[in-house]
Formats: sequence, structure tokens, C-alpha cells
Amino acid sequence: MSYATAIGLDVHARSITGVALFRDTGEVVSKKFSYDPASLAEWILQFDSPKAVYESGVTGFHLVRALKKMGVDCIVGAVSKMQKPAGDKRKKNDRNDAEFLARQLLAHNIIEVFVPDEETESMRNLSRALEDLREDLTRAKHRLTHLLIRWGYVWSEYNEKGQRKKTWSRAHWEWIRSIELPEMAAQETLDLYISEVRHLEAQKKAIEKRIAQYAGKERWHERVEALRCLKGIDTLTAFSLVVEAGIFSRFKNARSFSSWLGLTPSEHSSGERISRGGITKAGNSHLRKLLIEASWHYTRATKERKRSLYDNSVPFSISNHAAQGIERLVKRRKHFMQMRKRPVVVNVATARELSCWIWALGCMSEGTL
Repeated sequence: MSYATAIGLDVHARSITGVALFRDTGEVVSKKFSYDPASLAEWILQFDSPKAVYESGVTGFHLVRALKKMGVDCIVGAVSKMQKPAGDKRKKNDRNDAEFLARQLLAHNIIEVFVPDEETESMRNLSRALEDLREDLTRAKHRLTHLLIRWGYVWSEYNEKGQRKKTWSRAHWEWIRSIELPEMAAQETLDLYISEVRHLEAQKKAIEKRIAQYAGKERWHERVEALRCLKGIDTLTAFSLVVEAGIFSRFKNARSFSSWLGLTPSEHSSGERISRGGITKAGNSHLRKLLIEASWHYTRATKERKRSLYDNSVPFSISNHAAQGIERLVKRRKHFMQMRKRPVVVNVATARELSCWIWALGCMSEGTL
């Protein structure tokens, strides 16, 4: 749709600054609002053929969905792709930020962000809440462990037979509960930390169970099962991939999907000189972390099919493609290790290729590949 008026919106939790830039005359009109989509929509629609844009960020997608319902053509721009001139960085305010967006829109320099529907976004929220809980639980366990170390209590890593013992197992918890610190305040702190860890463990299990239930729903089930055909991808990881991607076929190829995850190499080349560095990390950090973790499974994985491939929960074409992916990933990882590449580098390379197989299986389950 062509537009005659570009609207830049600088959006905050309690206010919105709008700047209208007219294509034909270059005239600029601005207005500030409280966070009221209805008033904002009324102001925008008074202009000739308007189109609005605001930056992706903490304010999410509520505003764009509300404006679209009221007939406003609005998009969300990828903030990571916007480069302001160095001179403008010393003149930062809400109006200037909104005008910058309007000028970028008029120049067709906006990279549009995919806007999920409310159900998909709510599933993203739940998936990311699980990641937050995992991080909180790790920190709580560290606090508990460090407290015990400061009082001279260290969990023995090996049993009498020289076998490594697991931490946070039943035996580990029995050992922790048997400890009585000499000072009352220290014991109270220990009890507090134990209670915190137990509470977070219970919350984590409850959310994992709830996500597994949602993953079984018709809208998500087929794609989740397709991704689970790959080693290192369980139901929780597969569900996160599906709801974060939204639609796999919106990425034109596997490389685009890897780039969105920030797993493609950075580059600083000029003329005949070609220089590539580490991954860009300019993408979905939540999924990137999950894939990096999933890739470690291929350290000891075999070329054999994943056990779940032997059932009939997914079409043969998908399960067979996943089996090919597993074989190649194991072979490539072995090749990199023989080249004496650093394990971290090998794992990132594995994660990048794993993302390509995920994209292919996702598209196949959507019927677009």
C-alpha cells in the first residue's frame, strides 16, 4: 500500500510522541499523547494515506494490534537494524526519535518485525518465563552452595567406588538437610535458601508440565513433533522454537533463519581482503541459547535415528529428513573435532547447522517445503 504521510511513533509505557512527515511537502507535524491508542489512531487517520511505525522494544505489540483494529496501517521496525547519524546522538529527545523513524519509513529503510497474534505472544511469554525460572533456580542454588562453603561444608563429588555423584539428587538434599550451622542467623539463612530453591523447583516443574500440555494442542502439535525428531530437541525446546518463529516459512531460506538467531558469522571485508569473525549474536537470544545447549548433545550422539522416529507421530518424509540431519550433524561435528577446533567453536558451528535443519523441518510440517 502506498502512503503519503509517514508517521513516526516514539512509544513509552505512559506516553507516545507522534511525528507526521508529509512526502510531497516535507512538512512536519508532531503531537504528544498519553498511552491511549484510540486518541492516537484518531490523530493519525486525519492525514492523507498515513502509515505508522515504532521501534521494537519493551512495549511489545499491544499498540500495533490496537491501531490495526482501528484501521491504522502500522508496523514495528527492528531497532537493531536502525543506524542513527553520529551527529543526531547528541540531540536525543522523544520528538527527534519519532521524526527519525518517520524519515526512515519514508526512505523505505525500515526492516519490519514479525507481529505475532495474542495467543502466540502469550505462549512466548510462558516459554520465556520458564527460562527466567531456570536462571533464578541456578542463582538460588549457587547462593545455597556458597553459603555452605563459607561454613566449611563441601559436597563430596565421588563415592567410595570413585563414581561421580550427582548434585541436587535425593542424596545431596539429605546431606544438605542434615547440616546444622552453629549460629542461629546462619541456620535461618540456610533454611531460607533451601526454601527458595525448593519453591523455584516446584514452579519450574509446574510450568514445564503446562507447556507440555499446550504443545499437544492442535495448533502447535504437528510442528513440535516434527522438531522433536532431531536429537537435542525435546518438547520444551521444540515448543519455544515454534512459538518464537511463529511461521517458519516467513524466512526465505535456512540462512535467513540462522541470521535471525544471530548464529551467522560476522564479517569485516574490504576489497580483496575477506575477514570473518565470530557469530553476530544480533538476533533472538532466547532461541540462540537453547540451540547452543541442544548442540552439546551431539558431542556423544551417534548417527542412529532418534528413538521417537520409530513411531508414526510424524510423516515419513519428515522423520527421514530428520534422520539425515542427525547423521550429517554427527559427521560434521566429528570432522571439526578432528581438525582440532576449539569445542566452543565446534558447538556454535553445530548450532548454526542445526538451525538450518530445524527451519527445513518446520517448513515441511507447515507444508511449504
